Amino acid sequence: MISNLRQAVRRTPRRTVDLSHPARSPLGSSVVNCVVYRDGVRQHGDCPAEEALRRARKSVGDFVWIGLHEPTQEEFAGLAELFGLHPLAVEDTVQAHQRPKVEQYDDTLFAVFKTVRYVEHPELTATSEVVDTGEIMVFTGPDFVITIRHGRHGSLGPVREALEDTTEQLAKGPTAVLHAIADHVVDDYLAVADNVQYDIDAVESAVFTEDVGYRDAGRIYQLKRELLELKRAVAPLDRPLRRLAAQSMPLIASDIRAYFRDVSDNLERITEQITSFDALLDSILQAHLAQVTVAQNEDMRKITAWAAIIAVPTMVCGIYGMNFDHMPELRWTYGYPMAMGVIAVACFLIHRGFRRNGWL
Repeated sequence: MISNLRQAVRRTPRRTVDLSHPARSPLGSSVVNCVVYRDGVRQHGDCPAEEALRRARKSVGDFVWIGLHEPTQEEFAGLAELFGLHPLAVEDTVQAHQRPKVEQYDDTLFAVFKTVRYVEHPELTATSEVVDTGEIMVFTGPDFVITIRHGRHGSLGPVREALEDTTEQLAKGPTAVLHAIADHVVDDYLAVADNVQYDIDAVESAVFTEDVGYRDAGRIYQLKRELLELKRAVAPLDRPLRRLAAQSMPLIASDIRAYFRDVSDNLERITEQITSFDALLDSILQAHLAQVTVAQNEDMRKITAWAAIIAVPTMVCGIYGMNFDHMPELRWTYGYPMAMGVIAVACFLIHRGFRRNGWL
């Protein structure tokens, strides 16, 4: 497998760059790591990018991995010139906020991944942030890997450590690093999706509780918005991963494509899971709206029932309050008790009838 990759590297023409020009030094505060790997083994000591590239090109199969975090345009310009990166890809890297994609420029692959992180919260509210997103951009060449991270999360330290513990995989070259990053990003998607499912289960249980105070549509809409943020990170990555897994590219050996197929399968599973979440939230929202409608109907029935009960004394008092001189039982000693008794009996019978019919 290593020999296949090395043959691919020999067939790939290398750009001729001047490694001695001091003005091209791209090192700055954004550089996290600059390491040379030989046969999957990390060489001791970090060094400037020019020196790292010079050391990597001394032996076929060696490569340099440079990691950056939110570089400025000035910092990245020197690095782009040193490695001969395409201006369009460089522009996307500096500006960030790109759609997940994989593009090929001559002998360099440029990949963009959306990273996601689940934001812990004690209770889901109508303003809770559930999913936080960032970006990882990867330049992969015959003898170099450049990773650029945007956002507060998505550190590639664990990926680097895991690869360094499996030298056989790391010895496959820069595309093995690209696969490890893609696999790490997709694993994060899976973890976030599992946590979002807990929130959906909590909202679903709350919607069907008897406590009307939990029937809050704002929480459902907020969860749908956060799920949409997750979907925007996951769904566009399907086609680039399929391309890496299926198409023949100079830098991607056949055995590496098999690993990308596994990542693509995992991504497809997550995409289906997000689609089911979205459909479930739609059903929960419809159930919530139906419950609100039922509750409103119950309130209207109660209001109507009490209005009917109150109408009896209102009618009787209205009749005897017309102040006519000649009215039945107006001067009768038992007229008032009789009127009150009629009101009480009538109200009792109406109330009893409404209770039997479930209106009260």
